[in-house]
Amino acid sequence: MSTSSRTAYTGPFRKLVLAFDVGTTFSGISYSILDPGQVPEIRGVTRFPAQEHVGGDSKIPTILYYDLDGNIRAAGAEAMKEGIEDMAEEEEWAKAEWFKLHMRPKTQSGSYISEKIPPLPRGKTVMQVFADFIKYLYDCARTYIQDTHANGQDLWKSVEDRIHFVLTHPNGWEGAQQAQMRNAAILAGLVPDNEDGRSRITFVTEGEASLHFCIQSGLTTEAMKNGDGVLIVDAGGGTIDISSYGQSNSPQLAFEEIASPQCHFQGSIFVTAHARVFLEDLLRDSKFADDVPHITKCFDRTTKLGFRNANEPQYIKFGSARDRDLKLGIRSGQLKLAGSDVASFFEPSITCIVQAILEQRDAAQKKISSVFLVGGFAASDWLFSRLKESLQPLGVNFCRPDSHVNKAVADGAISFHLDHYVATRVARHDYGIICGLPYDPLDPDHLTRAHLRYKLPSGEERVPNAFSVILPKNKQVSETTEFRSSYFREGYAISDFHRVIVDIQSYRGRMKDPKWREIDAEMYATLCSVEVDLTELAKGLQQRRSIRPGRGIRGSYYRVDYDVILLFGLTELKAQLSWYEGGTEKRSPAKIIYDENIVYAN
Repeated sequence: MSTSSRTAYTGPFRKLVLAFDVGTTFSGISYSILDPGQVPEIRGVTRFPAQEHVGGDSKIPTILYYDLDGNIRAAGAEAMKEGIEDMAEEEEWAKAEWFKLHMRPKTQSGSYISEKIPPLPRGKTVMQVFADFIKYLYDCARTYIQDTHANGQDLWKSVEDRIHFVLTHPNGWEGAQQAQMRNAAILAGLVPDNEDGRSRITFVTEGEASLHFCIQSGLTTEAMKNGDGVLIVDAGGGTIDISSYGQSNSPQLAFEEIASPQCHFQGSIFVTAHARVFLEDLLRDSKFADDVPHITKCFDRTTKLGFRNANEPQYIKFGSARDRDLKLGIRSGQLKLAGSDVASFFEPSITCIVQAILEQRDAAQKKISSVFLVGGFAASDWLFSRLKESLQPLGVNFCRPDSHVNKAVADGAISFHLDHYVATRVARHDYGIICGLPYDPLDPDHLTRAHLRYKLPSGEERVPNAFSVILPKNKQVSETTEFRSSYFREGYAISDFHRVIVDIQSYRGRMKDPKWREIDAEMYATLCSVEVDLTELAKGLQQRRSIRPGRGIRGSYYRVDYDVILLFGLTELKAQLSWYEGGTEKRSPAKIIYDENIVYAN
């Protein structure tokens, strides 16, 4: 990869940056050793325990085996060794695969995904399994660096207490998933559970990491020469991540999101899932019905990867010469399928990608003329040819890097840390809080809610459930821009301000100007809660007199004024409360609490 535009590292001491791309089916590691005065290079870990093609593959299977006591017995390439399945069956080991998808945001329409992914091993949470796997990746990285660099042992000792980790995740993942991943890294012992340790973990979406990979590969230079935008399709094992970027007018090389990124659960494992449904129906009531899991696995490893032509019959080699049933198309342990049937397994993913590309082009703030396909699923010639065929009439230049598409995310994650090309991102939803508004009897919206009105301690009448937007959907947000709105809270005693919790809401529907919580109610969700103790501020407050004491309103009360501040330009949501004491702005060390179990509307 080119380092011509990268400057020398200016830090005071040597540092190591490790990027873990934990994919649904395969995972990779990239790293960079930062030496003061030297231009950093991006390197990949290309040797793993039990790997067949030493040095030739940058990824390993995302698989763990646990014994009955919950101990890890095999991981990565070790979990694919010859005879491991027989050993696992004899010893009653539990297999953890595709576990990353258990961490996904829960949506009403995505409930079908739970039916298609294997359950977690008994007694294990997704955070525990994720922690075990990234600990394994960490151990692999340590061994590789110690074995391949001169004085590797000393090198590792010099950086092991200040490693910075970059963890990648699908575009659709938000704060709750990032919080789980950070907690998993702490559980794995990668960083200590303190502010310094947590700050050594950053996140980047797979889409943005893929953009950095494409920039480093020189793919974007020609595509953007006329000021056009580019679209990145990161087709992985579980998810399809769609992201659009344009080059900004900055004197430095910088990019901006030009449309809200998308994430769809239509990765390559779902092609295999469609194949399994087809095979179950085909072989039902035959002597091969119990072999469907094995035949599906053979399809996944061979037939799916080599599929290129829907007009030619396809074969799944699964058994021996004695396995035969001509009515079912089985001869010498080989099942014959029509090419059109195999093509149908891919069609939901292809349709999804084409539709997402069209939506991105419509929503983008610049013309998109080039689309890059990366990720493990991009290696499928059938996927590539069908997408190219579908997009050609639109005049879109569609291509995929000629090699190493499976390491795009891990390498791009390191480039994200080193080069940080993207400075502006697009808000995916409307963000704000639910609050009350002063009751206005002349406002029709207020009149319809008159029966819900309530009184504050001050005596002021309010109508509830108004949605106060702090950051609107599709707003381009620079990393340094703060979005803030002013609010207040009233109480009869200082103790009422001991624990102030503000729920940050997101609206995910199609209304242009959402105003009321109960309209399109299922499209609202609590993104996170910001908790702060305002007792010290309240101690300096003066009592106020209510405007209408009586009727349940006491004569005096306290009021705290504060701002809710959101920073969405970073790859993580940051939220704070601010207030003024003696004319000086104070900011809370806001505690952000995510609800990992919330179910979002479609």
